[in-house]
Amino acid sequence: MKTRELGNLRVPAIGFGAMVLSPGIYGDIDDARGERAVRAALDAGAVHVDTSDAYGPGGHNEKLVGRAVKGRREEVVLATKFGLAVPEGEESRPFPVGYAFGELRVNAEPRLVRRYAERSLANLGTDVIDLYYLHYPDPGVPIEETVGAMAELVRAGLVRHLGLSNVTGEQLRRAHAVHPIAAVQNEWSMWRPIDSGLLAAARELGAGVVAWSPLGSGFLAGSVSEVGEGDFRRHAPRFSAENLAANNDRYAPVRDLAVDLGITPAQLALAWLLHQDDHVVAIPGSRTPGHIAENAAAADITLHPDTLERIGKALARFEVSGGTLL
Repeated sequence: MKTRELGNLRVPAIGFGAMVLSPGIYGDIDDARGERAVRAALDAGAVHVDTSDAYGPGGHNEKLVGRAVKGRREEVVLATKFGLAVPEGEESRPFPVGYAFGELRVNAEPRLVRRYAERSLANLGTDVIDLYYLHYPDPGVPIEETVGAMAELVRAGLVRHLGLSNVTGEQLRRAHAVHPIAAVQNEWSMWRPIDSGLLAAARELGAGVVAWSPLGSGFLAGSVSEVGEGDFRRHAPRFSAENLAANNDRYAPVRDLAVDLGITPAQLALAWLLHQDDHVVAIPGSRTPGHIAENAAAADITLHPDTLERIGKALARFEVSGGTLL
């Protein structure tokens, strides 16, 4: 697959977001199916695999990914995150989000950073993490202090590159002054533009952008008509029954463009995203090997400037119902 640079780290243009492989995200799933999905991603060239210690209870997602890449670890750019799976007995602070429950709890105190990393290393069954992110900034801890502790992991050989997730441009600049930041991970898709200040800071500092939810939590694939019990999207306002119906109607012209081009709506959404910046990569998640291969193939799709203009006009008319998650 074509590659791109996140700072000094080279990764495929389209990676794999493993969050969907834990129960309670998009409903039930067994571990065997999850492991098959990770291996399908590797086979498709999506060897940048993204997880977190907070996906699933007890490090479930990291452990699943670790088992799936065993024997192929040298092929994989392994990324994970910390700060939300707060150790028992430690305090946490609220970070407001757009989900129905209103907030997440985070603790990114420097004294805990190595503890988080060692737990993730054990879960993943590896001796080094290729890209290690702060999952959400801690409102009670200056980001410079957290990144300072993360930099110690690099010096200790436990981590190769540092990343930040869900931060502002100003936070990125402050963090980068302490240690180079290879990547910022943020929601970015056809229905959720990235903050212009964050993108400008990333470009200035040479940090790549890893787009989470590049398919709008599956919506942009054009096949979500409802979300059932046990599906995390029930907490997202855009997926309420009323908003989802309205959004599907309004998105129809964009889906029609994909048909005209002979590609799937998911491929159109991913190809469009890759055309927005030379240093953006996408990490779509899927449980189905066929969809994983389809997503990976989007890295080879070139959109003509006239096509991009048509997409832009269609998106300008696509007024999304329901708030954003950040």
